[in-house]
Parts: sequence; C-alpha cells; structure tokens
Amino acid sequence: MKIPNAIWTLLIGIVLTLTSLWYGQNHSLLPVAASDEAPLVDGLFNTMMTVSTGIFLIVEGVLIYAVVRYRRRAGDNEDGPAIEGNVPLEILWTAIPAIIVIGISLYSFDVYNNMGGFDPHSAHAAPAPMTESAMNMPGMAMAVSFSDKEPPVQVSQLDKKSDAVSKPAELTINVSGMQYAWLFTYPDNDVTTGELHLPIGKTVEINMTASDVIHAFWIPEFRVKQDAIPGRETHLRFTPRKAGDYDLICAELCGPYHGVMKSQVVVETQEAFDSWMQEQLLASKDIPNQAVAMNSMAMTADEFLSPYTQDMGIHSEILHQIK
Repeated sequence: MKIPNAIWTLLIGIVLTLTSLWYGQNHSLLPVAASDEAPLVDGLFNTMMTVSTGIFLIVEGVLIYAVVRYRRRAGDNEDGPAIEGNVPLEILWTAIPAIIVIGISLYSFDVYNNMGGFDPHSAHAAPAPMTESAMNMPGMAMAVSFSDKEPPVQVSQLDKKSDAVSKPAELTINVSGMQYAWLFTYPDNDVTTGELHLPIGKTVEINMTASDVIHAFWIPEFRVKQDAIPGRETHLRFTPRKAGDYDLICAELCGPYHGVMKSQVVVETQEAFDSWMQEQLLASKDIPNQAVAMNSMAMTADEFLSPYTQDMGIHSEILHQIK
C-alpha cells in the first residue's frame, strides 16, 4: 500500500513540530533564573529556539533528501529538467520568514516593555542634568571632566509602566564602573563596597555611571544588562528571587583587562543582608573610632610606646634620655 505524499507531509510536519517544541523547552542552554525578570527573557529565548530548531530541521531535511533522491547515478550523464520558477513557492518562503520576524519582534518589544521598556515620546528628549546621587558617585569628578563638552543626559531602561516595575524600588544602589572594577554605594547607609549584596525579594534600582569608558552591567542569572556611560546616569531595576552568589560581568569591551572586570553579587535573606550592612557600617567607622578613643584616653608617648618597648627590652628611662 502506497502512502500518499500528503499523508507523508503531514506526518513529517507533526514530528518536526513536536521535536521543535520539545527542544525549545528543554535545551538547558540558559543559566539558572534568579530574578522576577528572568522568566520573561527565557520565554522569548525558548520561542526563538523552538522556531530556529524547526527551520533548521526543515532546511537540513530538504538538503539531505535532495542529495539522496537526486544523486548522480551510474550511466546518467544528462542534466535534470530546467525549472523556470515557482511563484507560489517563492511567495510562501518569503511570507513565512516575514511573519516569523514580525512575530518575534512584537514579542521582543512586549518583553522589553514588561521589564521596564522605554517611552518613545521622551526617550530622546532634551538633555537633563544628572541627579545629585550620580554626581556623588565615586569617580564622577573624572567622568565629568571627560564629558564636559557634551551635556549629560539621563538614559533609562525603565519606563515603570508594567507590573514588573510599577512598584517603587525598595533598595537604591549607586554603581560606578571603572577600569577594571565596580564600586557599589548604598546611599541610605553611606556605605561603599566592592561587592554587591542584595536581599531576596526586594525590588532594587541601580543608578550607574562610569568614570572612564563605557562599561556594561550584566548579571546573566538575572537576565538584565545596562550600559554604564561616563558623564551620564543610566538606570536598571530588577527583583532577585534566589539566594546565592552570582557574577557581575562587564559585557562591554573596556580595555586590555576587560575579561577580569568581574564582581561578586550576593543574594541573601533580609536578616543576612542587615547583618552584612552592620558589619560594613562598623568597618567604615572603625578607624575614626580608634582615633577618637586614643584621643579621649590622652595617652602619653611613654604609655603608647610601653607595650612595644617592653617587648624590645627598652626601659622608659632610655626613652627619656633620647628625648
């Protein structure tokens, strides 16, 4: 019994569709999703992977079929029949990619908008001065000197129109990128560190700039990335959801040691974050407190040097003679 070509085409189409759908959802190519924004990006990526897998299988399948079916046979030295054209087929293979591209474009726009998006009416409005927080970021004096010929503007990835970013930020952090390190300032506590600590479930707003060249703030597990630009303040908002240590990577070529420009991102419970913040506050006050304590004790030179001179076997009388 000969199976009609239409049935074969239907069966092959079903197999290709199921294979593409399965691989599009089970490719395991993405790192762990650790933020509220990550599933939005993953959904777009999975859709593109599904479509790409289907197109790949169709194209490669047709090529393999053509190589086997129309291979040169012994004793056959003639050319095949000339094909002048097939208008319906040409329309089909032009229309289908166009529909796919338009669909992915609309999906991409929706994902970007849900993650913060942009306002087409004000994204390129007249330049606005940087905020006071940006001017106080470490390295901004150098950045302003580099960009004094161009008025600074605000470039925001956040439009605050979607549910993902409609609520106000619960933690604000100023970030400064420089060759080849990141500095993080918590303005509410006046703490500056080289490691980014975030509490789980808190919406974080990042205000960033750069002190020398363009850098890019990228945390793969959060699926967020934003440029840090000298003389300009850019913004990023996200909500971490999984505890752990993650890498903050500079994704913009910024110099010969660009590859080592990484920092640690620690997502932890609110209690652990509060404890870490207290440690930073104590550490930042440690040196001034020591100076105040020493001054309040009004120690004499002999009293200050006594522990050291005793270890060296020097008596206080000798110190008086030296004076």
